[in-house]
Amino acid sequence: MANATILEQKQKIVADLAESIKNASSGVLVNYQGITVADDTALRKQLREAGVEYSVIKNTLISKACDIVGYQGLKADLEGMTAIAISKDDAVVAAKILCDFAAKNEKFQVKSGFVDGEVVDKKGIEALAATPSKEQLISTLMGSVQAPYFKLVLTLRALIEKNGGEPADNAEQA
Repeated sequence: MANATILEQKQKIVADLAESIKNASSGVLVNYQGITVADDTALRKQLREAGVEYSVIKNTLISKACDIVGYQGLKADLEGMTAIAISKDDAVVAAKILCDFAAKNEKFQVKSGFVDGEVVDKKGIEALAATPSKEQLISTLMGSVQAPYFKLVLTLRALIEKNGGEPADNAEQA
């Protein structure tokens, strides 16, 4: 009786994990062995605040979820103490936080992950982490769009000030 209950619980975990992976924009597998409880707590807080789900799940269960979703390429990295970070909205945020954390903690290792339906290796995750966030890209785009208008306003303002606040001669004739 207990075995059936445990089997049902594991099947639910696998199904939920597969659904999370399927609906995510990105995910990262890490080896968390050797980090302190304080570091782990700080990392979890930072990920949670960024909207990233971070879970320690048995490798066999992650493997079964990968089979369901079609990410068999991740299975090679399912050794040791593995955690998975899943980001639903921002494809960059999980990779950025985890790679920054790995740079400060030599025992913590980024293994691999997935982005928009594609499995990527450690180098791919590191490249993703180097990408500006969605907010930074939007800000850059908006600055690029606004720059010509800002220059026009400054130019018009300079002309008005040059004429002592009076309209230009050709504007009076119109």
